[in-house]
Amino acid sequence: MITTKQRAELKSIAANITPAFQVGKGGVNDAQVAQIDDYLRVHEIVKIKVLDNSLYNAREAAEEISGKINAEVVQVIGSKAVLYKRNEKEPVIRLKAK
Repeated sequence: MITTKQRAELKSIAANITPAFQVGKGGVNDAQVAQIDDYLRVHEIVKIKVLDNSLYNAREAAEEISGKINAEVVQVIGSKAVLYKRNEKEPVIRLKAK
């Protein structure tokens, strides 16, 4: 679990990144979830855009993906969601202590 202050810090980082993945009419599939997990292993934070033709809204897609890869949903705004997963071996983002 991340604290409110850590969540705020992650939101400020996420404001400056562009979406790396899109969820379209095909929905969330296992290959896409594996790619997002690999991306998070390197970058620790990812922004996902849910397209208008998707059967999911951004909250549903974020919850499903985060549930499968054990990540945290940082925020959902409109059609975009931000996920965070700490890399225990080589952390990229240094969050302030709890």
